[in-house]
Amino acid sequence: MAHPSAPAHPSAASPGGTPSTGNQAGPASALGSVLRPSRRQVKAPKAMSAADCQRLEQLPNIGPAMAADLRALGIQHPQQLAHRDAYGLYQALCAHSGKRQDPCVLDTFMAATDFMRGAPPAPWWAYTAQRKRLHGEL
Repeated sequence: MAHPSAPAHPSAASPGGTPSTGNQAGPASALGSVLRPSRRQVKAPKAMSAADCQRLEQLPNIGPAMAADLRALGIQHPQQLAHRDAYGLYQALCAHSGKRQDPCVLDTFMAATDFMRGAPPAPWWAYTAQRKRLHGEL
């Protein structure tokens, strides 16, 4: 991931790799590029407990794309995950998309449903061994 002050395009950097403003006036021009606001969108803070989670994007391991997948499956609020089966969600997403999803998607669904049932936040890969024990190789 590029630093917020990094140039948007490689050609905007000088041969030494520092941002170029087109004006080589010295440190002041480099400082100007650092002070410009970032164009990147700020990520939603992740919830530390199920009670704190009001939006799908607040779930640990869930970004905009996975939140969109959950919404496509009819999940609008994180609380809906507390009573859902992660494997059932995985199968529904495979059917909805018309293709087999990466097994890591199931790990992510396992992490999200477990979190919404009261488990502490954990990375999705912490569920890989459990997924393999329960469902074998997908």
